[in-house]
Amino acid sequence: MSTSINSIASEAACALHKLDVARPELFQTGRVFRCFERLRREAPVHHCADGLFGSYWSITKHSDIEAIELDPDTFSSEHANGGITITSRPDDPQFLPSFIAMDPPRHAAQRKAVAPAFSPERLQYLAQRLRDWSAEIVGELPVGEPFDWVDKVSIELTARTLASLLGFPRERSRDLIRWSNAMVSLPGSAAFPTINDKLKVMQECFSAFDAIWEERLKNPQGDDLLSMLASGPETRAMSRAELHGNLVLLIVGGNDTSRNAISGSVVAFDRFPEEREKLKAHPELLTALTPEVLRWQTPVAHMRRTAMRDVTLRGQQIRKGDKVILWYISANRDEDVFERGDDFRIERPNARRHLSFGAGVHRCIGARAADLQLKILWEEILRRIPRIEVVQAPVTTSSTFGHGYTELMVRIRERLAA
Repeated sequence: MSTSINSIASEAACALHKLDVARPELFQTGRVFRCFERLRREAPVHHCADGLFGSYWSITKHSDIEAIELDPDTFSSEHANGGITITSRPDDPQFLPSFIAMDPPRHAAQRKAVAPAFSPERLQYLAQRLRDWSAEIVGELPVGEPFDWVDKVSIELTARTLASLLGFPRERSRDLIRWSNAMVSLPGSAAFPTINDKLKVMQECFSAFDAIWEERLKNPQGDDLLSMLASGPETRAMSRAELHGNLVLLIVGGNDTSRNAISGSVVAFDRFPEEREKLKAHPELLTALTPEVLRWQTPVAHMRRTAMRDVTLRGQQIRKGDKVILWYISANRDEDVFERGDDFRIERPNARRHLSFGAGVHRCIGARAADLQLKILWEEILRRIPRIEVVQAPVTTSSTFGHGYTELMVRIRERLAA
């Protein structure tokens, strides 16, 4: 406890120009929220000249992030200009071009190819499968003994959903999660000591999907995401690097957001039990659950842009070529937008203003699918489980990009008759 207090004190007293909010340990311990609170108050457009990931600007206010997202001509997402994360570089083999790392007009053409996968008709079909999976997963959870919610629920439901969307074999769905974990991990971590360790696992993924891609090119009549890319005139002839980049996007995007939101919802209700009781008493509040979970948890902590011209923002001179980090995790607790933003409030009237899905042309194309996963899962939980008890502190991810949990030990003491 004393170490944590001392660390918080040192960060609060740190000279602003030395404050590097992109250190993974700040996210892992939760101390980053106080750092962002300070930046929003003292330096909402903040330059870190010599951070762990080099020189970068931090944008921490909701309105500024929205404005930047709506100006892709000035603030580029293009892979060749640096890409979409604080760590990405175009010459680094672990980062690949994809339609989220493209600027208009190329971005729109590739995004359009996969949009039908999230049509109302497809989502209706997905909703029924989610209902069946959720009922099965929740119905099989052990009673009376601790288990890892991340593994048994968050990963399991996300893996099945992702496999369905990609047309990937259900029996291998857990491979998608393993590959996603590799894609977002930093070399030097325990799981991937070197860049070659990471690239080896990524190549395993690409090899599996290369075979599927060749099949889809011959017969692109399916309704999965790869079939849509294989049938689209703007995407059918994409380079192998772009194919692999889009796979990274679809796998990570389909995994991190939903998985961390599902786990985050359990953590939120554990810390704010009165909100769980409110939901039990008023199940109609389920429609408000997803936006507040996404705001409070913020499963993707940031996106990066690169300045394409000199620009002044809040009196600060951002130069052409500068790395600009949009901290969604800060915007979602901005005091000017969200009253008592650290609190989880299921009846928050403006929770849908969260920026967890981004804004503008890059707003997450799978947002509705993520909403369905969380909402339907909790409908089944409320029918079957009166309480989920968190039995030890969650193990959080050591990352400045994915904001979630690697382990969440819980106990269910009884199960209701469905």
